[in-house]
Amino acid sequence: MLFSSILFLLYFLPATLAIYYLVPRKNIEARNLVLLAASLLFYSWGEPVYIVLMIYSAFLNYYSALQIGRAQEKGRSGKGSMLFALFMNLLVLGFFKYFGFLMDTFNSLTGLHIHYTALSLPIGISFYTFQALSYIFDVYRKNVGPQKSFLRFTLYLSLFPQLIAGPIVKYRDVEEQLSVRSTDWIDFGEGTKRFVFGLGKKVLLANNFGALYAAIGALPDSDVSVVTYWIGIGAYTLQIYFDFSGYSDMAIGLGRMFGFEFSENFNYPYISDSITEFWRRWHISLSTWFREYVYIPLGGNRVTVPRHILNLLIVWSLTGLWHGASWNFVLWGTYYGVLLIIEKYVLHPYMEKWPGWVRHLYTLVIVMIGWTFFSITDFGAMKKYFAVMLGVSGHAFANMKTLYLLRTHGILLALGMCLSTPAPMRWFRERLEKEGHEWQGIVLLMLILILSIAYLVFGSYNPFLYFRF
Repeated sequence: MLFSSILFLLYFLPATLAIYYLVPRKNIEARNLVLLAASLLFYSWGEPVYIVLMIYSAFLNYYSALQIGRAQEKGRSGKGSMLFALFMNLLVLGFFKYFGFLMDTFNSLTGLHIHYTALSLPIGISFYTFQALSYIFDVYRKNVGPQKSFLRFTLYLSLFPQLIAGPIVKYRDVEEQLSVRSTDWIDFGEGTKRFVFGLGKKVLLANNFGALYAAIGALPDSDVSVVTYWIGIGAYTLQIYFDFSGYSDMAIGLGRMFGFEFSENFNYPYISDSITEFWRRWHISLSTWFREYVYIPLGGNRVTVPRHILNLLIVWSLTGLWHGASWNFVLWGTYYGVLLIIEKYVLHPYMEKWPGWVRHLYTLVIVMIGWTFFSITDFGAMKKYFAVMLGVSGHAFANMKTLYLLRTHGILLALGMCLSTPAPMRWFRERLEKEGHEWQGIVLLMLILILSIAYLVFGSYNPFLYFRF
């Protein structure tokens, strides 16, 4: 089930809210039960078989954490239970997500043709597995105590607002909210506003940028030029931002409607002046997860320079692999690892002297090149795309097709670039906070909601990009 679907917007969400708020506020366990039932229904709607995998993950990590807690009460570390949980979580994730990738790689290297049955990827498995691992690690480190209620823990793991595509929520950030939370009309209104903005980002912007990128990718060789392909990757750059940040906005808004506070996952990454800053602003929950549970345990930057470089390469190779079972994702992650190393050890003294617009342009170009690695899984097609972008093949600058794309999509691209900066949102907040002008914000929200629903009614279907991760 998609947030950006008529089924969710007009049936599932209103019904869940109605049942949830009919339960007395003081009966938090009953409200948790409502949310858990809704979450399991939400997840099983498209993939009923894989609900078994979700429940298995809940049992595995719930009891593993209890075992760690019991061992620590007896003066032991609980390391054995922690390693067992780590192994089993990674085994399940690896089998369902990477089995086909490993078999294809093995067949390619050996020249064999071992037949295997391709497995469908359980939606959101990378997200809820990382949430489970963060819980296990934090219990082992004694940052949190093991959750005694299986209901509360399963709700944490399966909570539908952020189940499918994040943000990755650490247990310690919502531990108290699982047992004590309340929502007033202000919270509910803020959550609704955030949800509607996210819906608009996805339906009105991301879907249209995705259509433009797909159309450019399907052009015959005779119609492509340097500018055409840069427009294409620019469209993808905006699509993935509005798609993923739109989902995160919806998740954060839904959480707030039910009394949960989730951390921000995006902070206008395309205004960054360096790749280092970009990754402080993009997919914050994933970057934080890898930093806390992989990078720092490896020694972080408190090691020798060669070891620090190795740590960065390990972390970013794993970050790329987390995104998908394909070598292009490993290449994408390694690309950023190398760039971050170069920025820290080579460019840093010089970048401070560059004009702001130069740093910003440098960052945008690097990021757009990175999205080319990310979006094209076939290396032959990737090579062709880069050849055209760099002027090696195709028309040198522009042709009639390029001019047509600029004329028909120029306003959309300009709007996307504008809305990926903080200025429009600052303007909107000022309208909401200015006495006597609140109606302007309400009208804008209603317009976004009506246009989004109308867009969906007329047949727009485009799943979130991060569902496949």
